[in-house]
Amino acid sequence: MTTARTVPVTTEMDGDELDAEDAWHLVRRVGLRRLFVDSFVRFRYGDGFSSSRALALQAALAVVPFMLALTGLAADIDEDKPSRVLASTIDAVSPGSGSRDALASAVTGPVSERAGEIALFLGLFFALASMTTAMAQIERGANRIYGIRRDRPAMWKYGRAAVMTAVLALPVGLGFMLLVAGGAFADAMEKNYGWSGGVATAWNIGRWPVGIALLVFTIAVLLDHSPRRRQPALTWLALGSGVAVVLTLLSTGLLAAYVKLSPSFGDIYGPLAGVFALLLWSLLSSIALFYGTALCAQLEAVRSGHPEPAYDDPGRPHEKQVDGSR
Repeated sequence: MTTARTVPVTTEMDGDELDAEDAWHLVRRVGLRRLFVDSFVRFRYGDGFSSSRALALQAALAVVPFMLALTGLAADIDEDKPSRVLASTIDAVSPGSGSRDALASAVTGPVSERAGEIALFLGLFFALASMTTAMAQIERGANRIYGIRRDRPAMWKYGRAAVMTAVLALPVGLGFMLLVAGGAFADAMEKNYGWSGGVATAWNIGRWPVGIALLVFTIAVLLDHSPRRRQPALTWLALGSGVAVVLTLLSTGLLAAYVKLSPSFGDIYGPLAGVFALLLWSLLSSIALFYGTALCAQLEAVRSGHPEPAYDDPGRPHEKQVDGSR
């Protein structure tokens, strides 16, 4: 059985915590091409594709009720203009062809306030529950990529997942909305509040670095707390986080271009086109996340003097995990 080789803990190898400067010097010594190739090997033998598929499902199950909660919030807002801005923003990014009618009825319907409260609270509940399960799946996938065979005990695993969900839900949601729905928000503000072209342009420029910084920070925190081991500093993990965000943005752009330029996409999938696009986007983003994890793991493996990413000798016992689990 071939698995990813266990990464020894190196945070205290020289008495200092590994940081971004150490990572940069190591990358220059190893070379980007070699590091990227070995990271992919570690990702593949660490069962990265299976973990990505499981995480993609949980992410999709979190995004859909999150959109439902925002729809309920739009219906629950008494002021007309804020409600329309929120509804227009959600409509631009919601999967499924029926979202526009649902939003219109939620905002203007006679029982919209009552229905909005129900949608808001149920949507938030199911979104947070799915996100908690997704956090637990990130731990499982990260452990396999680092060569760690056992997850934390179930109570600790899901307890930590719930805490990380409570802490990271806001930056994850804000970063997601800035990058994915920021343009639609600017258009809605121009239409309903009279934003000038200059203000809208400044918003569209500024939302990218802010959204990217939020996601890089969020992923770095995930990589710091998810694996069952001591991790280097957040700045060391920022390299893998940045690669994960770049790959996510690249795959998002390619998927958007494919959906827009392909004349048969909507005809083939019909009303499920938006749902299919969401699932595909979730899968590509999950692969990007775990590949960034593999890059951080492989970089630390090289630092420890064990650069071979795969362990494929069934006749020898697995390498012992270095003491440092958390």
